[in-house]
Amino acid sequence: MVEKEGFNEVAIEPLKQFAKDSMHLVKKCTKPDRKEFAAIAKAVGVGFSIMGFIGFFVKLVHIPINNILVGG
Repeated sequence: MVEKEGFNEVAIEPLKQFAKDSMHLVKKCTKPDRKEFAAIAKAVGVGFSIMGFIGFFVKLVHIPINNILVGG
């Protein structure tokens, strides 16, 4: 009986608390409105563009350096 109570404290109670916290989070979450969604989409687009240009310029610099080193 004591072992069963220990198992309850160790395994069952944390799962119950996690489920309760998860339901609380889902209830508090709201769908973004059009303005907020547009701002997030713009920020993501700018980030993708910046990362793309950084990758492009790194590749652009790497090609001549590689040709000099390899002698191709």
